[in-house]
Amino acid sequence: MALAPYACDPALSRGRRYAEAPAPTRTDFQRDRDRIVHSTAFRRLVYKTQVFLNHEGDLFRTRLTHSLEVAQLGRSIARALRLNEDLVETIALAHDLGHTPFGHAGQDALNACMAPFGGFEHNLQSLRVVDHLEERYPQFDGLNLGFEAREGILKHCSRANAELLEADEPLYADGRGGVGRRFLERTQPSLEAQLCNLADEIAYNAHDIDDGVRSGLITLEQLQEVPLFERFRQQALAAHARLEDPASARRLLYETIRLMLSNQVYDVIACTQQALDEARPDSVDAVRGLGPLVAFGSEMREGTQVLKSFLLRKLYRHSQVEETMDLARQIVRELFDAYSQAPQEMQAGFAARTVTGQGLEGAHAHFGMRTVADYIAGMTDRFAAREHERLTGRRLLV
Repeated sequence: MALAPYACDPALSRGRRYAEAPAPTRTDFQRDRDRIVHSTAFRRLVYKTQVFLNHEGDLFRTRLTHSLEVAQLGRSIARALRLNEDLVETIALAHDLGHTPFGHAGQDALNACMAPFGGFEHNLQSLRVVDHLEERYPQFDGLNLGFEAREGILKHCSRANAELLEADEPLYADGRGGVGRRFLERTQPSLEAQLCNLADEIAYNAHDIDDGVRSGLITLEQLQEVPLFERFRQQALAAHARLEDPASARRLLYETIRLMLSNQVYDVIACTQQALDEARPDSVDAVRGLGPLVAFGSEMREGTQVLKSFLLRKLYRHSQVEETMDLARQIVRELFDAYSQAPQEMQAGFAARTVTGQGLEGAHAHFGMRTVADYIAGMTDRFAAREHERLTGRRLLV
């Protein structure tokens, strides 16, 4: 299928930070995807969790399964809109590489620890992973991904961080600056990047419903209060009378989620295509100069906002989840304190980066603390818990 004129074309990629000869059998976007799949950071995602921590059950979503679901949804939408599926998959698989152990609780704790040293944000850390922290190639640090993949990975960025990124970017052949430039100029990323942002939202809303019910923290009865969910639950019951049987509750949940996912995908396709027809961009550059184009329609957007509010109140702020997340935050804080005071306790490669006459004080503090944050952010849930027990003698997560 031919790409739309506003889709990213690998033959017209803005290139890599370090020039490389093209691969003989793959496009640049396919090559980027393969590099991500083979990376250490990608493998770690299997033991990094979403809402429920790694020790709480085998069937709850992990960052890895979430990334695969985002990629599947993203490719489906991209195909219908004639966008570049390979680039969408690449961004989807890489977007959570910088996530800490213990989900957002870990990120919040690490951000607080790093507040005097520039803070911590998982999205920026994902870019840091692919640009610097992966160690696979003799010619360069990181994965040396193309501009378009890196642009999509960087979903959010403060002006201060964008300025720092731009100062570190190579001068691309077209002279238009790097991945931080759009945050300074207030322009948009590619449609493929915009699509991954929305596919991420669609995926986590759906699987958090599934995991929440599986955990017993929310029920089908409670979900009937959510108009978007109830609409598709009623459709499932109307089409399959057998789902009225309480013994079929799990099938009813799955069918409701399936219908909700499908309709969200169709809604995004229809509304985005309408926006494209009205704006009529004829190139990727034209897309960047417009407002956001990949979006839900107003009714679906309102429905998803109500669903997100429900999940926030009933699941993410559930007392049982909060209790576990408080322990997770404590683990991250105490790991940060321990490594800051004794950087030699980190693995050798990270410990070596902090070795100077000043230790982690004075002018070296910012770099040293960033190294500590890199080390903690790369941990899986279970490794962080084991390290905390080794360093403190206390087991917080049982």
